[in-house]
Amino acid sequence: MVKFYQQKHSYDYSWNTVSYAFLNRYPNPFATHVLSADTIDHRLDAETGELHITRLLRKTNSIPRWARGIMRGNYAYILEDVVVDRDGGMLVSKTRNITHTRLLKVEEKQTLVADPHNANNTLCKNETSIVSNIGYGLNSRIENFSLSRFSENLNKSRKGMLYVLDLAQRKGLFRQRLLAEQRPEA
Repeated sequence: MVKFYQQKHSYDYSWNTVSYAFLNRYPNPFATHVLSADTIDHRLDAETGELHITRLLRKTNSIPRWARGIMRGNYAYILEDVVVDRDGGMLVSKTRNITHTRLLKVEEKQTLVADPHNANNTLCKNETSIVSNIGYGLNSRIENFSLSRFSENLNKSRKGMLYVLDLAQRKGLFRQRLLAEQRPEA
């Protein structure tokens, strides 16, 4: 049986700022389980103006004692597809694990949109599906455990985003980007 999880959040930063931070969120001290984030493809769609990015994430996590006999290794590879629509003020990220898929399939969609009522806010929506096909009467136990862990990890992820936003703001990166965007072209 598939488990679903959905959560909404608002960042007190503009969409430009949050989307920039999202694409630069690793490394940060709240995501030490993310060992690497490698861009394997990127392209700008000439017709729509959308930026498409595909990244491969390598993560590690502690394995619960009851799963150690089922799982080989505690590394997982995650494929992330990101579409950035700058003109529409929307970033959509879709992630899915490409290892350990018999044990567990996790697909996440994260949408960041400019708040239509406040230009200094960005709305974030997370939608996740979790399903196990391992059998042996373990599916429900694995899905419930994973749903609980996912909820905890989402809170860490949010703290990591806030860390990156704060760090970049303190270093003046967003101010520099804003000034560069406002300069008239020669």
